[in-house]
Amino acid sequence: MKFLKVDKTASKGIVIGKVYLVQKTEFKVNTVSVTEDDVEKEIVRFEAAVTKVKEDLIPLAETNPIFGAHLEMVKDITLYDSITVKIKEDKYNAEYALETVTGEFIQMFESLEDEYMRERAADMKDIRDRLLSSLQGITSNPFEKIKEPVILVAEDLSPSDTAKLNLKYVLGFITRDGGVTSHVSIMAKGLGIPALVGATDILKEVKEDDTVILNAGSGEIIINPDSDTVNRYQNLKSEYDKRQMELTKQGHLPAVTKDGRKVSLCVNAGNVQDIKNALQYHIDGVGLFRSEFLYMENTHFPTEEEQFSVYKEAALLCSEELTIRTLDIGGDKSLSYYRFEKEENPFLGWRAIRISLELKDMFKDQLRAILRASAYGNIRIMFPMIISPEELRMAKEILKECQEELNNRNIPWNKQIEVGMMIETPASVILAEDFAKEVDFFSIGTNDLTQYILAVDRGNKKISRMYNSFHPSVIRSIARIIKAAHDNNIKAGMCGEFAGDEKAVLLLLGLGLDEFSMSAGEIPNIKNLLRNASYEEAVNLANNVCEKNTLNEIYEVLGIN
Repeated sequence: MKFLKVDKTASKGIVIGKVYLVQKTEFKVNTVSVTEDDVEKEIVRFEAAVTKVKEDLIPLAETNPIFGAHLEMVKDITLYDSITVKIKEDKYNAEYALETVTGEFIQMFESLEDEYMRERAADMKDIRDRLLSSLQGITSNPFEKIKEPVILVAEDLSPSDTAKLNLKYVLGFITRDGGVTSHVSIMAKGLGIPALVGATDILKEVKEDDTVILNAGSGEIIINPDSDTVNRYQNLKSEYDKRQMELTKQGHLPAVTKDGRKVSLCVNAGNVQDIKNALQYHIDGVGLFRSEFLYMENTHFPTEEEQFSVYKEAALLCSEELTIRTLDIGGDKSLSYYRFEKEENPFLGWRAIRISLELKDMFKDQLRAILRASAYGNIRIMFPMIISPEELRMAKEILKECQEELNNRNIPWNKQIEVGMMIETPASVILAEDFAKEVDFFSIGTNDLTQYILAVDRGNKKISRMYNSFHPSVIRSIARIIKAAHDNNIKAGMCGEFAGDEKAVLLLLGLGLDEFSMSAGEIPNIKNLLRNASYEEAVNLANNVCEKNTLNEIYEVLGIN
């Protein structure tokens, strides 16, 4: 019996079964130079592959919004043009042109620090593989030999792989690669399949037909367990399944504590498809719409019209508030079509609002698009990485210019549109009382805030253990931000990962957080915790935590082992 621990839960649940090792399809892509006469043939081959993939994705998109996003990526004229230009100008065969162009996007996404953005590389790989399969006539299904209940173990699984799973036989899966924000993880949650991702050593530790216990919620993998262990986990599974049925029944109910405190549970989204996927959880709105995705998936700065179309669709889809964060690029997020100067410390450099204020025309295109879309729904504007009142006022002045331009053109926009800011730097914490007088709301970005307060690069493995949002300095900063907001009659939300951490829910509730915004799959569990909580008791808990000055003391108060 062997025990493994993995900290990346894609989808919770407990299953027991035999291992099935998934063999990945290998594509042979050769670099072939084609003659001028053959260029048109290669373009026709590529166009036929695109048509075939579109036809395959359309029925999938009708039932799963993730494939709707893939369909939009395949339709993307910039991706199509980049590949055809590669064929025409460089005289490459369709396969190599496809792999080269998609490879550039994949490399860009994989280099990012933000896990959500980094996981978009998997979507591009999936699209690439679909197109390569079509070009090379490959139609194999890696799961067609499965005829009994199994737990899949693989290097990675794509959304397309996951869509082929026969739920009669697939109990769960474990992958060596991947992250919790990937679309495969989202699909696993939607399908109710227990799954762990990022299990680095799994392929070294298991072999075909090993018996495995997968407790995805706690990150436990037990290989070839004894009978007593199997019996114990079968009982745990029964208890877990019963609890999940109760959560499902409560899904439509509001997030209100036992003593009547109402909070908003919102979703973080990177595109319209993310919002569609989240609607099943009865969300109270979109607490963070990451507009940078529009820029990163493009081969040019998106125009006002291109952005307006996306924001309008999102606004019509989301009946509650939709908070659009203006471009948050730089640091770990680059653009394939814009050259950023090399910086010694990019996270402390030219990024987010600093870029927008300097590239004013680009900024105004985005602001006008957001304002125009506000006529179709409850949109809020949020500025990232603000560190001074001067920056905030400059951004608001440019926004005012855009409003006047639209008025002069008789283009409607919501005259009551709210304007807020991210609180994600020590400077904005210290000046929170001043900022609260000039905005309509705060959103706390705990990912960057924790990193900056603790001076810890969470991507540095040597010190990443020091990155912890429960650190007393971070907790006291959050308390200060919320108090500053409430003292000035504005709301304080949170859109960092901390908002979806079940260990932090009661603490944040007690600190007075008004809005929790998180990944869609976290909402049912967080809602259940809130509905069974007492706000009065949470306030006492939070006050107790704020008196502590060590991490261990805070853990003790919160009952964290």
